[in-house]
Amino acid sequence: MSEANFIGTQGKSERAVIIGGGIGGLLTAKVLSEYYSEVVIVDKDDFPEKPKNRSGTPQAFQPHRLTPRGSMIMNRLFPRFNDDLLAQGAPSSLNKTSHLSNPFGSLSMPNSENEATFSRALLEWVFRERVKGIPNVRFLLKQDVVGLLTNPERTIVTAISIRDRGLRQQKTLTADLVLDCSGRFSKLVTWLQDLGYAVPEPDILKVSLGYSTRHYQIPSYLAEKWDVIRVDGNPAKKEFTGVFSIVENNRAEVLLWNAGGSYPSTNVQTFEQTVAQLADPLIAEIIQELEPLTSPRGYRISELYRHHFEEMEQWPSGLLVLGDAFCNFDPIYGLGMTMAAVEVDMLEHCLSEQRTNPKPDFELRVLQRFQAVVEPAWWLNCVSDQQWSGVEYVGRPLEGIEFTQKYFNLFLQEATMKRNFEQFLLYWGVNSLLVSPREMINQQMIHSILDDASITNKQWFTEFLQKSGRTLEEYLDQLPSFSEASFAPFPPES
Repeated sequence: MSEANFIGTQGKSERAVIIGGGIGGLLTAKVLSEYYSEVVIVDKDDFPEKPKNRSGTPQAFQPHRLTPRGSMIMNRLFPRFNDDLLAQGAPSSLNKTSHLSNPFGSLSMPNSENEATFSRALLEWVFRERVKGIPNVRFLLKQDVVGLLTNPERTIVTAISIRDRGLRQQKTLTADLVLDCSGRFSKLVTWLQDLGYAVPEPDILKVSLGYSTRHYQIPSYLAEKWDVIRVDGNPAKKEFTGVFSIVENNRAEVLLWNAGGSYPSTNVQTFEQTVAQLADPLIAEIIQELEPLTSPRGYRISELYRHHFEEMEQWPSGLLVLGDAFCNFDPIYGLGMTMAAVEVDMLEHCLSEQRTNPKPDFELRVLQRFQAVVEPAWWLNCVSDQQWSGVEYVGRPLEGIEFTQKYFNLFLQEATMKRNFEQFLLYWGVNSLLVSPREMINQQMIHSILDDASITNKQWFTEFLQKSGRTLEEYLDQLPSFSEASFAPFPPES
């Protein structure tokens, strides 16, 4: 957005076009509707009238869940959307049990929040119904985006070229801002290269991860007891992770996950054998009482990437990108929708600043801010996934991975074995991006954990620091500070 196409403190620019009508696109539309006279969401699908999986979201069959951070932002944009989910039959987590198992033991705790648990299709439908009610937002469906159109100098994106999937007619849709929310299969890099832009190589995490999920009908007496059961496998043993959760229509979802090329089967017999072999038997025991509704369905991701568009010598004005098209994550950690919400939150902040104090190179500054807010999520994703053999990272140097892997496992071990719920919730809050990793990774906290650690673990940390040639304080200073990222207040505000 250049100064020329961003109107003063009270006015609005003419048209913003959003490529992709998924969760990120819908959240973006809500924000842009306050700054543009017209917002057009362009999508290749024909959206269903009722909650239903669509071809443009092949991952929708797999479980989805919001983190508290994502929920906070979404609730600000769409107030009381949780009530809409509950009204559509999504079960509440209130007073139900969460059972979380890891290689060091397990913890069970009651859920005190009235949070809806839902399918991806239902959440998307609820948000889409809200967006349909915004007068200056419209949908343009069954359209393939062919490319970007610019001014003669190729410095400003002025339109997109689209092709109707039914009629195969191609036409132009002009825009003051084009925002790519088309997900991990975005064609933005190709479009930029076609325009003559040199695009930096992304950071790539070669994860070779696989999911397999089966749906079951669950009786009411079980649905009223359980919220979520998660059994984390041990990376050193290549164990599968299993997750049990409940969504609308008394449907239970059972997921198996692994990384490094060890894929869970979609064969019914093999799938249930693998569930029975999980480190904690609870999920296997429960599904004995359930009626299968589907065969297992798989989903695989070969690699994750983090683009660095902010490093480009030139970036066209009138163009932005967010969500999985910018940086994508391993879905098992539930950060995809959360990070899209965090980026949309930052976009809104940047738009507000630009309205009151216009400056040149708006889009490039937004991309820099996006990079800062995705840094902790990407770093944590790399910390977790690189514990699995067969996972490889190729990109800009990442500091502190080995140290943090060892420390996080020790932190989790201490919290689990001592049933320290406060410590466990801090671990969970960091890994769900509610609070900064620095709330765990600081001298005081590390010394506190090491004080109670075994002689073997203490020796590992001592030898690690000796090899690095630094004191703990000096070593921690080399790790990312995440100071430009955004988190919820910690400790939480009352």
